[in-house]
Order: sequence, then C-alpha cells, then structure tokens
Amino acid sequence: MQWLRPSSATRLTFFVLSDILLFFFTLYSAYLLRFNFSIPENFLFPFWHVAFLIIVLKISTIALLDGYRFIWRFFALNDAKKLFFAHLIAYTLFSLLFLVFPEPFNPFPRSVIIIDLLLSFIVLGALRFSKRLMMESMGNIGKLKPTIIIGISSNTDTLIKSLLKGDHYPVAIIAVLDKNQNMIGSTIHNIKVFDFRDLPGLITKHSIRTAIIEESLPQEALQHIYAQLKETSIQEIKRSVTLDNTMSRIESLSIEDLLARHPKDLDTQTIGNFIQGKTIMITGAGGSIGSEIALQCHLFGAAELILIDHSEYNLYQIGEKLPSARLRLCNILDRTMLDSIIRTGKPDILIHAAAYKHVPLCESNIQAAITNNIIGSCNVINSAIEHNISKIVIISTDKAVRPTNIMGTTKRIVELYAQNVDSRNSEIVAVRFGNVLGSSGSVIPKFKEQIDAGGPITLTHPDITRYFMLIGEACQLVLQAAAIARGGELFILDMGEPIKIIDLARTMIRLYSHNEIEILITGLRPGEKLYEELLIDESEQKTAFDSIMIAGSTVYPIEQLRNDIQTLLLSDEPINALRQIVPEFTNPAV
Repeated sequence: MQWLRPSSATRLTFFVLSDILLFFFTLYSAYLLRFNFSIPENFLFPFWHVAFLIIVLKISTIALLDGYRFIWRFFALNDAKKLFFAHLIAYTLFSLLFLVFPEPFNPFPRSVIIIDLLLSFIVLGALRFSKRLMMESMGNIGKLKPTIIIGISSNTDTLIKSLLKGDHYPVAIIAVLDKNQNMIGSTIHNIKVFDFRDLPGLITKHSIRTAIIEESLPQEALQHIYAQLKETSIQEIKRSVTLDNTMSRIESLSIEDLLARHPKDLDTQTIGNFIQGKTIMITGAGGSIGSEIALQCHLFGAAELILIDHSEYNLYQIGEKLPSARLRLCNILDRTMLDSIIRTGKPDILIHAAAYKHVPLCESNIQAAITNNIIGSCNVINSAIEHNISKIVIISTDKAVRPTNIMGTTKRIVELYAQNVDSRNSEIVAVRFGNVLGSSGSVIPKFKEQIDAGGPITLTHPDITRYFMLIGEACQLVLQAAAIARGGELFILDMGEPIKIIDLARTMIRLYSHNEIEILITGLRPGEKLYEELLIDESEQKTAFDSIMIAGSTVYPIEQLRNDIQTLLLSDEPINALRQIVPEFTNPAV
C-alpha cells in the first residue's frame, strides 16, 4: 500500500483522476440544465467529442498554471485564482477551436460553456477547499491546539496565514481578541474578532490552552495581558515575530520580552553615521557588553573591528561570530602591548568595556579589582589619548552612584579620571547604565538554572530592586550617546522604573515552570545594596533624546587624583583610601 501514502505523486494522481470524473459530471449536468433534464438524442452523440476536448484542455491549462502544485489542507485564494483562470483559458481555447472546426461538435448548445464553467469551478474549488475547511472547523478535535491570538496589527494577516498553513504546529485558531471596538465583530481569514473581555467565556467554551500575543503590543499592554492570562487556565503563552512580509515565527514568551523597554527615541541613523566606515577598537570584547557592542558595530557598518580581551575562550567565541575582526589577546594592565595594538591598529573610536564586574568577587579580591578596574582603565585612556584616538567611550555602571561596594567605587574613580584628564585631541565620554538582561553573571540566567533544577530560587533580600534593559538596546543607546558626545560628558541611560527582584522571581516561576518553586531568602551579600541609583544629584541635563541624559560633572584636579590613586595602590587600608577619593563610598562590611 506504499502508493497510498501522502506524497506529491499520489496527490497529483488523485486530483487528476477526480478532476476527470468531476469534469464529466459538471458537463453532463450543464447539458441537463440547458435542456430541462431531457437531452435530445442528436446532442448526445457530439457530447463525447465535446467532453474529451474540454477535459484535455482543462487538465492541460490547470497543469500549465501550476494548479496541481498545492497542499490540500493549505489551498488558498491564490490557488483558487489559478483554478478560475485555467477554466477561462480552457473555454476560450475550446470556443476558438469550435469556431474553426465546428463539425465534430455540432450540434452544440453554446450556453453550456457558461453553465459548465461555473459548475466546474464551484465543484473543483469545493473539493480543494474541503480539507482546509474541515481542519479549520475541527476546534479541539485530534491533535489541534485550540488557540487564541491577542492583538491586531498589520502583521496579523501574515500570522494567521502562517498558522493556517501549519508552519509552526497544529493549531485551531478559535478567535482573535482585541480592545479596539472598531475591529470587534469583524473577521480575518474567517476568524472572528472578539472583545478581550470575552476571554473567560472563550476559554471555557473551547478549552483554550494556548495564547499567541502579537509582537506589536506596547510593553505596558503586554505586561497587563500576561498578568491576566496567568490568572486563567491557559498553559502556553507565546509571541509572534514577523520575519518578513510573508512569514511569522512563534516563540515562547520570555522574561526578556516582559522586561524589555524598547526606547522610542533609538536613532539608528545617528548610530550608523557614527560607526559606518570607522575602525573600532573594543576592550573586554569577549564579555557580555563588549561582544554585543562588537556585533552592533559590525551591523552598523564598521570598516574594521579590533577586539581585545584577556580571556582566550571569550575572544574565540566572539571571533566565531565576527570572523573578519582582528582578535588581540591582551591584558589592559600591560601598557606596552596596549600601546602596540593601538599604534598599529589606528582606531578611530575606542570603546572600553573591560572590567571586573561581579560585586561579591570584587569584595573578596579588593586589590585585583582596584588594579584591573582603575589602573587598567587609566592605561586604556592614557594610551588612547597618546595615540590621538578621536573618541574614547568608557562603559560605566549604576553601581558607581553612592557606591556601597568595591566594584562600584572603582568604576566611579574611572568616571572621575575620564572627566578630568587632559584629553588633548580626544573626546572622552562615559556612559552609565544598570543591569542588562541575560548578561553573564546576572540574576536572570541564575534564576533560570535554579528553576530548571526544580528550585529553590535564592534571593538575597525581599526588598531588593534593580534596573533592567535588553543588552542589545543598552548597547545601541551607548553608541547613540557616544555619537552625540562632544567630550567630558557622563551620560546616563534612562532605564525606566526599577523592578523588585522578588517580583521578577515570581514572574519567572510562572513563566518557566508549572510547579511550585520555593523562594529562599539568603541575606545581602558583601557590598550589595537594596537599590541602585543612576544619578548622583539633580544636576543632570537633557539631550535631544529622552532616553539619554548628562550627569553634572565633578571637578577633581587630575594630578591630585593620580597621586590619590598611587596612594591607594600602596595603602594597607584600601577601603579607607577608596573613601578618600570617593567620599560617598559606604561599605557596610566595614
């Protein structure tokens, strides 16, 4: 029974044979209708000549228009158009042949042409639409998942087409839900649009377990809808991603989707003008921030990328993604090698992302944090100034604001150095922002691992809050800030509202687990504070972009700062020495 298995050959054979039978049926029916169901005998003899020619012409024109190249349950409007045009062409050719060679077909009732054309198109179209209609009306029968789509955009039509074609998984689209009263009651591909308030009734009636949220929903609406869906019996919450005008991809909703901010004033043209055609050097290029900045610079048309990192594996990883980049293994404490790389590479822009960033590790390795973060950064800045690099961009952190830990204090000292050093022919800017979603060592990957292991989730304090931003968006805003910089600025990225980490943990449990996961409070770690700040005072200035502000500058005579840094390096009490440079530094451990 191999020949009965579904394939393009069996489908072609089935439809050609069924079409031949249906062509006989519709033509004979057309004769019956023409003669009030009593066909005169003199018309029956040429009937077979007419039938043979019409069938050959129909089969040929359908085949020539690729009318047999379709998947039965995906038969759509474009396929129906091909079928209709095939009928028109076939009957046009028949009419021409009849006019030139009338004898074999006479007597022939000409009105049969119109009757049969309509009958044939309707019957063949019905056969082709039958499987799709059956599958779309199955609801929750068999393996189809009763599914709702939430939100309407210009891509909803593409999404529904894609789902009906089975591009993702077997679904039965029950309804589209929206809050726009003008859309409610209308249909999209025969799928009715309901008010979002009808959700509970639809879930009960159709046993809906899957919801697909349109990608175009604003962030607040997405969060609100997610919260409402989690109060229902829906088990799968997914989102659509439009790949192009003809295809959508369905992905599981992630915590990154819920926390993403999508800055409205992101100006890719400004970034492109800043990066395109330039040679960009990035320190710490194998880290989370550095590697993303490298990818963004490549995307915006950098002429050449020089990527520096002291980790062989991290540098190898980013090199695999950017094979054209120049990879340089270098510790930023090695000033001689740093000078050599900058001198030979001749970058137009240097972005300094290399740093020790893990708060507890820096607390337990104070001297290493001071040496790497402060001395290494001063090396990078001094070497870049010496070699006349046009723009130097320093990546900073919200932990530099009224710091309570070693890491934040070292980053604050680097900010002070960048603001007060004689930059000569270079423009030096620092950009400060909070946590980026999914970066190495951040809380989100850690929570995911703990949920996958069945818990518990460990949290240091129930009231702890943090700012979050998507890593790609944060890096693009860094480049945008650098593009508008004129030198000496300390830019602050608007990170939105801070998020309570315990609420984040609860959301992730609902999102990634169907089981109860315990949240275990372990106590604040050394150097950790309950909340982060982005501004030191209220002296920030506005820029042309709402997402980017400028903090007030702090004057610190550069020679005094250099002397204080040297004192810090030689001090037996580094925390007190750090506090001499950054008086606002308060370390609870001391």
